Amino acid sequence: MASINLIEAFQEFKDAENIDRPTMMKVVEDVFKTLLRKKYGSDENFDVIVNAEKGDLEIVRHRTIVEDGQVVDPLKQVAYSEAIKLEPDYEIGEDLYEEIDLVDFGRRAILAAKQTLAGRISDLKKSVLAKKYEDRIGEIVSAEVYQVWKKEILLLDEEGNELILPKSEQIPQDYFKKGETIRAVVVRVDLKNNNPVIILSRTSPQFLAKLLEIEVPEIFDGLITIKKIVREPGERAKVAVESYDDRIDPVGACVGMKGSRIHGIVRELKNENIDVINWTNNIQLLIQRALTPAKISSMNIDTEKKRASIYLKPDQVSLAIGKRGANIKLASELTGYELDVYRESEDEEEEFDVDLEEFSDEIDGWVIDALKRIGCDTARSVMRMTPDELEKRADLEKETVAEIRRILQEELDKE
Repeated sequence: MASINLIEAFQEFKDAENIDRPTMMKVVEDVFKTLLRKKYGSDENFDVIVNAEKGDLEIVRHRTIVEDGQVVDPLKQVAYSEAIKLEPDYEIGEDLYEEIDLVDFGRRAILAAKQTLAGRISDLKKSVLAKKYEDRIGEIVSAEVYQVWKKEILLLDEEGNELILPKSEQIPQDYFKKGETIRAVVVRVDLKNNNPVIILSRTSPQFLAKLLEIEVPEIFDGLITIKKIVREPGERAKVAVESYDDRIDPVGACVGMKGSRIHGIVRELKNENIDVINWTNNIQLLIQRALTPAKISSMNIDTEKKRASIYLKPDQVSLAIGKRGANIKLASELTGYELDVYRESEDEEEEFDVDLEEFSDEIDGWVIDALKRIGCDTARSVMRMTPDELEKRADLEKETVAEIRRILQEELDKE
């Protein structure tokens, strides 16, 4: 039996990783029972015995011996004259157990069964791989860069399984070469042409959460909880944390002595600035903390519209907005409030100025909103910024900026 090529497929896969033995044996048994049904019409009186240790198997046929001419069902009964050809001592009424030679199935059937077995076990391996990584969604994995493409990177884990890190899930400053080992978080498992595709991410907030869990024992032990994380990958991140133990300072624990705990994470995230703040249900205090490092002078909060007007001194406005508007954007995401930044007057005798809303008949509303978002709520506050600053911060066209400045300057010149 072991010389038959059909079981080579079984021998190739009997040691397949992550496939448990009972499942493997069931698959092999099913394939051979299908072979039996095709040849005999039923597998009812056949036993498929799988030896998982040797990668071998045998098929035993079971029939009852009846008198010659009394065979009603050839699948379940055998004539006495046929039985004694196999063993002269047989008697009528006894059970006949006969081993079936796989050669009897024919070469074509054997090849078909071999392909089916290989296919079934391949599908089983795919299923096991998908299940393994579905259970690891949200976990950090380390994998080796195998191939770098324009839109994604192909990685191999320690078992040689293929993982994908798309360009959209890479930090803008990421640069990897073949053979490098990188860390990323498992975000999902897709199915493409019935093959599992494991997608990793380095831009997900979950990646930062897991890095913090690794570096900060208090988070791992559950003494500190991460309430929310928002990120502008490679630029800035804000992490709101809360402690269940009054004796533990959650911010200090996360940052570590002289920043020892946070430094490793910052390096991993390509020098992403990480602001760790104390979580609070007091929305005014939360907004104040979220706008770190800017210092707020005052604010008006509309809880129904989830909007807040923030007033700051001129030198604090750029800090509140941050590079490319990242700070205010993240603060808004963290708090769940739309934040409008306004420049506070430094003295009572400030020169004549005009609110931008006064120009709504000449300047489009969306342009005024864009200017307000970067802290320009009056004509002079716009004019104090250079055209280049307005273009970059408010994301406006050069021609639009020139027209805005012309309109505002004309009004200011009237006074």
